Amino acid sequence: MSGTLRARALRLLARREYARAELARKLIPHAESSATLEALLDDLNARHLLSDERYVEMRLNARGARFGNARLAYELRAQGVSEELVASALAASDDELTRARQVWQRKYGDQSGGLGATERARQTRFLMSRGFSGETIRRIIRGDFEDD
Repeated sequence: MSGTLRARALRLLARREYARAELARKLIPHAESSATLEALLDDLNARHLLSDERYVEMRLNARGARFGNARLAYELRAQGVSEELVASALAASDDELTRARQVWQRKYGDQSGGLGATERARQTRFLMSRGFSGETIRRIIRGDFEDD
């Protein structure tokens, strides 16, 4: 195993958490072979220096307050995180309705009056771009903030 490849991996991991697939994409141009890279990643994983679980937790803590489950799941899958890990992490995270309400209130304040069709569509598009589900958006726009 190349010492420079290990040093490069440790430098990257010292800055922030990486998913295994993301770190592999960064290191593959510098690896002698894919077997060498896989051995290094396995070693880092065994020593608990590389963890997809920690990466998911870090991403949800950093971006969970601003985005919906659909957007968070998309971003995690794009970095190579397994579907099972994504599903379990999102199930354990904060309620999407609560997060959507906080995002909506920061952007639009407390709008207790009736909304026109244009304003309702604008707010719906905003929440959709943040990755919130259709049912959550409908509840926010209707003002139905109570959990069933």
